[in-house]
Amino acid sequence: MSNEINYENNPLHGLSLKNLLIEIVDQYGYEILFAYLNINCFKTNPSIDSSIKFLKKTAWACEKVEAFYLYDFKSLPRASSEQFLIPPRDRIIPQNQTPGNPKELSLEDADHLREKRRIKSDEHQQQRSRGLPRQDSEKSYDPWANWKNKNQR
Repeated sequence: MSNEINYENNPLHGLSLKNLLIEIVDQYGYEILFAYLNINCFKTNPSIDSSIKFLKKTAWACEKVEAFYLYDFKSLPRASSEQFLIPPRDRIIPQNQTPGNPKELSLEDADHLREKRRIKSDEHQQQRSRGLPRQDSEKSYDPWANWKNKNQR
């Protein structure tokens, strides 16, 4: 058995951004994508071409869409904390994990998710205003919150 790293089990391997967008837009539509991802290219005059243009210029948004594709559209188990720090296209998907059917998503579920995120954000702001250190754990860690800081180093 070779010690080479095999990325071919990753559903993003060999998939263009355009084809990825076509698949998720056909399944969910722009309204659901905006509700879950909160990226304006899915709200303001959405189209495949304009979304591709924006996502190619904006790495954090592209990674967010690719992660959505892996974990919501392809229903793969969430990445480990080490793999989550790697861009979705470079992640190693174990051989025993195979893509499933797209998750059923709704605007109501998106509203609940947004409310949970708002509450979590409010709690974090309260901790910061009181000078309390942030309590990171596997469950509360939001890797997108530190994306900008990580890429400015």
